[in-house]
Amino acid sequence: MDPQKTPAPVKRSLIKRWRRRLFKFLKLSDSPSVKLYNGFGNDKNCLIYGHALSVSPLGRKKYRNNFLYNTLAVLRLFIVNPIKAATLQLEWEGKVYETVSEADGFFKFEWQPEVALTPGCYSVKVNLILKKSGNISCSAKASLTVPTPSEFAFISDIDDTFLISHSSNLRKRLFVLLTENARSRKPFEGVVNHYRLLSNADEKGKTANAFFYVSSSEWNLYEYIREFSRQNKLPEGVYLLNQIKMISQIFKTGQNNHSGKFTRIVRILESFPNQQFILLGDDSQQDANIYASIVAHFHNKIFCVYIRSVNKKAKPPVVEKLKEIENAGVLTCYFNHSADAIQHSKEVGIIDEPVPLLPPLQVGERGLHEDPFTQQ
Repeated sequence: MDPQKTPAPVKRSLIKRWRRRLFKFLKLSDSPSVKLYNGFGNDKNCLIYGHALSVSPLGRKKYRNNFLYNTLAVLRLFIVNPIKAATLQLEWEGKVYETVSEADGFFKFEWQPEVALTPGCYSVKVNLILKKSGNISCSAKASLTVPTPSEFAFISDIDDTFLISHSSNLRKRLFVLLTENARSRKPFEGVVNHYRLLSNADEKGKTANAFFYVSSSEWNLYEYIREFSRQNKLPEGVYLLNQIKMISQIFKTGQNNHSGKFTRIVRILESFPNQQFILLGDDSQQDANIYASIVAHFHNKIFCVYIRSVNKKAKPPVVEKLKEIENAGVLTCYFNHSADAIQHSKEVGIIDEPVPLLPPLQVGERGLHEDPFTQQ
């Protein structure tokens, strides 16, 4: 044997050791995992989504206002390796439901409970099953929400609707995403109070009216967005995001597949046939077009459409789309400031009883009108 040649077992051991060190430094896991996202249902049907991954980021525990630390933390969210054709099981009321993950690790469970569910939150557990042995490899839990029947329910976009994101400008979007974190970023001025009034939220953010957050942002950012929402005391709700992306696709984050957003909204509307909905979005991308299409198909289910103005150039085509929506008998509000949206909500009867408002932004805190990148 050539003494200069390193034996294959030694090479494998060295590679494994360095890989373990790299994963520890990047705070990644190379063990199989299930990412389960909070789902929703009604008295007859339940739905919950998730991903099966062989490589995934560990949860973030520390938040620092440090450029490099924040950049690395976001990049980690896109270092994932999906498990294709993984077997997953969900147990509900003594029955076992089974599904298989898609090429990107995505899976969903949809089932009909034998006993009609009453409004509330239910715990759901999903197991990843080893193919050879049939044993459980790992598990994850999430909540399933059955909303309380109410007059209105709300479907809101995320980026540039309540979270300043600069979605129409990729350079600015990536700069904010990579240099700040979920706790340092700010919502638009007044938007949290508007949403809490709409949802009739209590001091802990629990809502009387159902809230769904539907975005073209990827599932990679699920925990990031939820942490932002918790930090800013936005109403609790169900998040429905876009197809997961790999690290090589990070420069395309939030920039495509807006048609999937239409499909996700339709799914919500069909799940609650007796509910009136309010849609909230902005003019940075395609919200006005998507909402106009929704109204064309479901005009009897949509009470009002709110569009935040963040892109001056988009105003003429958005105004035309809102005219289409109004011609279908649906109210609209195209606004610059959340104070205007709040006033409109009061005038048309969406907001009834006052709830405790959060204090306004302090001097020096960034809102819409203090943001250096605003396009208005």
